Amino acid sequence: MNTPSDRYTYKARWFHWAMAILIVLAYALILSRTQFERGSQLRTFVVQTHFWVGIVVLVMAFFRIAERRRHTPPGIMPPLEGFLRTAATLSHYLLYAFLFVQPVLGLLTVLIEKGSLPIPLTQLLIPSPFPVSEDLAESLEDIHKLLGTIFYYVIGLHVIAAIWHHFVRKDNTVKRMV
Repeated sequence: MNTPSDRYTYKARWFHWAMAILIVLAYALILSRTQFERGSQLRTFVVQTHFWVGIVVLVMAFFRIAERRRHTPPGIMPPLEGFLRTAATLSHYLLYAFLFVQPVLGLLTVLIEKGSLPIPLTQLLIPSPFPVSEDLAESLEDIHKLLGTIFYYVIGLHVIAAIWHHFVRKDNTVKRMV
């Protein structure tokens, strides 16, 4: 039986799983946009919802980092050494970077492309502090899409690593997060 110190805190686990669901939702929304006619209200709603889910992920990332700094993660038993430890550390840094960089790129793309930030289901707009630039917005969007594609693989590796830890290495990696 796990003791509380063998697991991440309740908040850390909540942030992990809530953000995982939101990231899957963000991917599903942006991939589903092509099912709707360009310029339609439904497509606009799907794209704006993708955007705002990203903003929620960004805000939650700050709280997630604060929670991680407040509480030392429980150790993996048996401990990781050498390459495994380096790979785990690197992949976690990449995942955390993604939680910040990807939403910021999306936010900048919208602000620079549109000149404002639309609030879904309303006519309200938050004005952009940046000048409109189609070229810069397109470049930022290209990077945003590229990172989104790269992170399919990083997230996939994260899931495969969790499965490997649980079924092959038989350590407590997964048990710490459930």
